[in-house]
Amino acid sequence: MSIAKLFSEELKVVNVGSPSFIQDYEKQHVEFIHLDWRPPAEGNITLLTLLNQLRPWMDKINQANLEAVFRIKSAEGRLIDIKKAIDVIPGMTKHTILHAGPPIEFNKMAGPMKGAIIGALIYEGLANSHEEALQIAQSGKIHYSPAHHHQAVGPMAGIISASMPVHILYNEKAKNYSYCTVNEGLGKVLRYGANNEEVLNRLKWIEEEFMPVMSETLKLIGGVDVKSIITQALHMGDECHNRNKAASALFLREVASTIVSTSQSEQKKKNAIDFIKNNEHYFLNLSMPFCKIALDSAKGIPYSTVVTAMSRNGVDFGIQLASSNQWYTAPANYVKGLMFPGFKEDDAAPDIGDSAITETCGIGGFAMGGAPAIVQFVGGVVEQAFNYSREMHEITAGEHQVFTLPPLDFMPTALGIDILKVIETGILPIINTGMAHKDAGVGQVGAGLVNPPMACFEKALIDYTKHLKEVSK
Repeated sequence: MSIAKLFSEELKVVNVGSPSFIQDYEKQHVEFIHLDWRPPAEGNITLLTLLNQLRPWMDKINQANLEAVFRIKSAEGRLIDIKKAIDVIPGMTKHTILHAGPPIEFNKMAGPMKGAIIGALIYEGLANSHEEALQIAQSGKIHYSPAHHHQAVGPMAGIISASMPVHILYNEKAKNYSYCTVNEGLGKVLRYGANNEEVLNRLKWIEEEFMPVMSETLKLIGGVDVKSIITQALHMGDECHNRNKAASALFLREVASTIVSTSQSEQKKKNAIDFIKNNEHYFLNLSMPFCKIALDSAKGIPYSTVVTAMSRNGVDFGIQLASSNQWYTAPANYVKGLMFPGFKEDDAAPDIGDSAITETCGIGGFAMGGAPAIVQFVGGVVEQAFNYSREMHEITAGEHQVFTLPPLDFMPTALGIDILKVIETGILPIINTGMAHKDAGVGQVGAGLVNPPMACFEKALIDYTKHLKEVSK
């Protein structure tokens, strides 16, 4: 076609990559199609070389990832009991404290985590004052370990000490267990680093009164199917990370009548029902261990590049793969979103908590398209929530047909974050989460959206490729 003929016809404009020209087209009323394109791996030659080196193994990698997704989808999660952590969590001792995120030393911990540990030491009777608790915390007498290393998870600081009651979930498919503390509710709570008398009294009440009521209840009814509740709640406007209104109500419906039938006193039964009823986030501490138990069932799959854990300790963000127990870490990002009245962005600590296990399992931020009301809490608009849920399918190895989103025509949630697809596309997993104040005890100061650092995925790729070459020698 000649140049003269080309420009005598109506032009069809396709804008590739950079959106910087879009405003010009719009001002001139020129119709155009925008192709949101970027070079693979953002054009990083080192990463592109590594991706290219994996081509001979792609059949094995894809097969391994399908196996990982299958195991995660197949997992069941039945809440069977509530007991003290020391009685059920593997490796737990009186001088062990579990925390959120990858490994970290006490002196390097964020303010909310240090505050929660001080509260836990007083709660356990290992210290009588904040000053004594701080000395003990720094003395080397306490063993700090990620909850993830003990089949457990915890929101925000994620602190679990010996006497704390934990939910016990069992997966009949893989015969594995997971554990999580009881959600304290909102306000001054240990998970945000609060450690005053009110906080410790509530923890004691959960241990001495709530736990016996719920333990007897769960034995009487034979446990509660947590996966079924998540499935229903996703159809009722929850995403089961920051919005748990429907899920908590559904859980209360499952247990309320049986609580009334227990041998506990009338007042204790009433208090237990009121505690769940008045705590819309109660179910978070059930959705998290469900996701943990499902993802753990995909552990130990050679060649898999599927992520089985995303977690943060307020300093570092870490991920793990189905094929490795290694942590791949980078400095945690700050959450961007809506601040509560009286607070500013500088007040917030970096991203913290094990609760990103929900996104790792395809709910939470991945399911925001089914929970449009969540944007009022984390910021943004409803269309963004829809787009996030769609976009996550570009970086996963499969989808969760049981977890579906009605506003998106019952689209399954994306499942099985694949580090290769994250690096190739440059798309990072989306996480919706609360913001903790950088100082212990202040509490939640906002909520918003955050991504893992890309460096976590890059380190994982480098290590994965190295081990693959060694195994293949």
